[in-house]
Amino acid sequence: MSVSSAKETLPLTVDNIGFMLDRLGRDCAPLQYVRELTQNSIEAITRTRRQAGEIRWDVDWNRFDLVGDGVFKLSIADNGDGMTGPEMVRYINQLSSSISPQSHHGNFGVGAKIAAATRNHAGLIYLSWKNGEGAMIHLWRDPETGQYGLRQFEHPDGTFAHWLPIEASVKPEPIQEHGTMVVLLGNTEDEVTMSPPVGAASPSRWIAKYLNTRYYEFPSAISIRAREGWENPRSDADRNLLRKLTGQRSYLESHSESSGEVKLLAGTAKWWILKDEQAISQNSGFINSSGHVGALYRNELYEVETARSGVARLQQFGVIFGYNRVVVYVQPKPIQEDELTTNTARTHLLIRGEPLPWIDWAAEFREKLPKEIREFVEKTAAASTGHDHRDSIRERLKQISDLFRLSRYRPTPVGEFFIDDDAPKRGGKPLIEELASRRKRKGNAGKEGGRAGDVYATFATTAGTAASKTKADPYPRVIWVRASEGTRDAGFLEDRAATYLPDQNLIQINGDFRVFTDMVDRYCRFYSDFPGARPAIEDAVREWFEQTLVEAVLGVQSLEGARQWTDEDTAKALSEEALTTAVMPRYHLDFAIKRALGTKLGSLKQKTA
Repeated sequence: MSVSSAKETLPLTVDNIGFMLDRLGRDCAPLQYVRELTQNSIEAITRTRRQAGEIRWDVDWNRFDLVGDGVFKLSIADNGDGMTGPEMVRYINQLSSSISPQSHHGNFGVGAKIAAATRNHAGLIYLSWKNGEGAMIHLWRDPETGQYGLRQFEHPDGTFAHWLPIEASVKPEPIQEHGTMVVLLGNTEDEVTMSPPVGAASPSRWIAKYLNTRYYEFPSAISIRAREGWENPRSDADRNLLRKLTGQRSYLESHSESSGEVKLLAGTAKWWILKDEQAISQNSGFINSSGHVGALYRNELYEVETARSGVARLQQFGVIFGYNRVVVYVQPKPIQEDELTTNTARTHLLIRGEPLPWIDWAAEFREKLPKEIREFVEKTAAASTGHDHRDSIRERLKQISDLFRLSRYRPTPVGEFFIDDDAPKRGGKPLIEELASRRKRKGNAGKEGGRAGDVYATFATTAGTAASKTKADPYPRVIWVRASEGTRDAGFLEDRAATYLPDQNLIQINGDFRVFTDMVDRYCRFYSDFPGARPAIEDAVREWFEQTLVEAVLGVQSLEGARQWTDEDTAKALSEEALTTAVMPRYHLDFAIKRALGTKLGSLKQKTA
């Protein structure tokens, strides 16, 4: 049987490309088209090999003045190499086509068409000049057929084409002999596309904020600016202006007190400690000006975590305190270059098709925590007040340690010890001893029942679970954080009792949580005749609530590895909401606190609350 020639292969086609584009467009982030069109302009300027270039995100002032309907349409213009009419028909009207070389790491040839066209059914107007000659096309979604493609034009001589020559009078700045302008019409003629999409950060500066936080840095020879305050009179240069975009690197370097790099096994972690200045909050409208974490790839930032999720990730990286002033970017470097790429929508980075290993990076960074960050965290932590209750809590819990089944061993498939899952307090037996014991018992293996017909079951471990020793004390460390002490930033643990960091076996307790402060205020009223009683009351309240949370964590840890408890289940049981629930029962706590205060301050008849 002969193999057919490739020439006889029937090429694969797409039956309903309009549906496919709409479906792919849903996978794009809402502002992805801003990145795609900006990157196209950067590449167009780079191809000219000129020393300088310019890109402008601005209002299409030609249309605004000529139509006079008061509708602001968004546009991007560059002085790159430009395209002729036939070139635009070729490159814009083919899905996977680009004037730049296509690659798995660079230009896919699909970005702007998917991200922009699917959000602008009325169309994208392309105006381009090459060697002084201008042409235009109109990419739209045909309202009758629902298909995407180039709108047809009628020439003065009665012929039809999908591009038109245009005169120089509509040429916008910064275009001269070469360049391209793209106008985004939105879904309807009266849609104001200068307005930010729903949910966009910094509505008045949304383009600047997005691009500054998407790009680590722009090519040094290219100036990029974005319009803000467009609704103000054009004569008002203080409010209606073009803001220069810099990317995150320039900002971080000019607003940091120290910075450096940490070499990881498969990449590099760049870090900055920001200055303690008003810029952290004042500049948030056009840049990520406070602590955050992200991945760096080809001068772009991916998977950036800010606010609450950023705090959680920074704490994984070992930044327990002062997270509002620390920035970390991880630059992956896999063994093979082609192992690292982006998904088609450019929303995530992939290594060998898998998500980024954030947990592994965080653990490695913690182990190699830079001296500057360590000292900064310790200095910030020093502001936390209160006594150390670890010893007293530990002594009390020793009386019931058998209930927690505390272990100094961590289950792991490649562990060097076996742990006895049935013992009240799990211990370890060296693996080599267990293997020798197993060989000794091998002659009696046939006497065991329940494994007939399962040849592999005879190789199952019978002495427990493989494990390795852990250096960490099974009792979690505890740190109290408060806004007034500078150890808790606004938004972190807001109206939550505590958070638990399993990788560091650390509980952070919110000293501002109302359950705790209400209890303090309650006893301050009872002891109002005792000057200076408040510190003793706060200390007693902290100690007993702290013990409650330590017990909750130890109790959940004892469930790990049980048949009915998955990793997801234990994570839920140790969530901020679950720990908050743990401190809600207060009857027995009130009794313990009253007894502790009676010892410290003396018993007295309580006043009516």
